[in-house]
Amino acid sequence: MEFPAGRVFAAFCLVGTLVALPGAANGQKPQPVAREVVRKGAVEAGLLGGFYQATTLIGDADSDNRSAVYALPQIGLVLTDEFQAGDWSGNVTVLLEPLLAHYFEPFSASAFGGTLMFKYNFLAFGRWLPFWDAGGGALWTDLAPRIEEQSTEFNFVLQTGPGVQYFLTDRRAFTLGVRYHHISNAGTGSRNVGLNAVLVYLGLSFYFPD
Repeated sequence: MEFPAGRVFAAFCLVGTLVALPGAANGQKPQPVAREVVRKGAVEAGLLGGFYQATTLIGDADSDNRSAVYALPQIGLVLTDEFQAGDWSGNVTVLLEPLLAHYFEPFSASAFGGTLMFKYNFLAFGRWLPFWDAGGGALWTDLAPRIEEQSTEFNFVLQTGPGVQYFLTDRRAFTLGVRYHHISNAGTGSRNVGLNAVLVYLGLSFYFPD
């Protein structure tokens, strides 16, 4: 089954452009500087969508035939003041990220859960906001025990990776990222090979000052 990744990416770009248009239409001068927006106490809310593709390059799985689409809403808070370190200057955001997924390979299945994510924001690049996030949580999926890797429906999630936000306005940002995504039952079942995958995601994020 071919996943229309190009069409999805184009759709998100179109949505981002439309979101940015009202300010431009009103003649407002854009003021999207990440350092001025992503400050301690600011709330971040986002709606992200992603494509999950398993890999056999990491771990002991025999097949990479596990593919899914993910919905990843987020809500979080900027926890810290800026750490001063030149180009590495930044601060930390904590995010609660519910997870809803539909697997279409090797067969139709679902997953529900959530993760607690910590994100380091690199603040020295104007309207661009590179970041690195990492976190863990849990999920339920009926993919298991029908696959060889896992024998339990309840599993744990670990994930980490880089991303970037581009501020369309001083409150709205386009978000793009990629993560290493690991699913495991932590040895609580008879089988625990684990599912390792690449999760590519994109969407819109909104910031609300303290």
